Amino acid sequence: MRTARTLSGGGLGDGGGGMAADEDLGRRGDGPATRRRGEALEQAILEAAAAELRESGYAGMTMDKVARRAATNKNAIYRRWRHRAALGVAAYRHLARSRTPTPDTGSLRGDALELLRRTNATWSSPEGAILRDLLAASSDDPQLLTLLREQAGDAMGTAWLTLLSRAVARAEAPPEALHPRVAALPMTLLRGEYALRGLPSVPDAVLTEIVDEVFLPLVRGRSPQAPQTLTSAAPTPPPNAGGDPLRA
Repeated sequence: MRTARTLSGGGLGDGGGGMAADEDLGRRGDGPATRRRGEALEQAILEAAAAELRESGYAGMTMDKVARRAATNKNAIYRRWRHRAALGVAAYRHLARSRTPTPDTGSLRGDALELLRRTNATWSSPEGAILRDLLAASSDDPQLLTLLREQAGDAMGTAWLTLLSRAVARAEAPPEALHPRVAALPMTLLRGEYALRGLPSVPDAVLTEIVDEVFLPLVRGRSPQAPQTLTSAAPTPPPNAGGDPLRA
């Protein structure tokens, strides 16, 4: 018997019937049924789930609604996404999948600013509203939060490491700057602006500040330095050392 192709880890079986596990008969309106399988069926489900996210938000997206919109059955969905959280995150990624390559302006500063600006534009767009809806729902759904962290970290982390790799190749940054923690910093600060300040969009001046005042100094400061001895690192005692601590 042909086995289902699992795209999100873990399937629930085909629910019986004579149809192959990775195909269905989709029907649109009054037209004839068409057999869909593999990538075509997956795309139909993702598009239906994305439409539900846009119209009803994550709270209103159910497997039943997605199945009806995709003209398939829930078993076909569960074979690919084992629960609603997995489908919700996959549908968001389908909506917000990067439409442009990682920026390559010729300088680390230019690349970092451009990538932050693109991310800011996405997060303040309708797709960003869906992401904020998913993040809000994740407070009551640990599985959803885990999936969001995993999916977001991979794509963005890779993009920022790519920027740093190019900078190292141009001798614009030391090799020690090529570190996941360094790469993650700009996005962490951008998320903080949204989460802590509740901004609909972060001002460009703040993006520039993140790059110029925090990210670039961190990158440049990663150069290896000779360790200081305790003697050389100790400050010169003030004239009042050992005296009244309240006196200047």
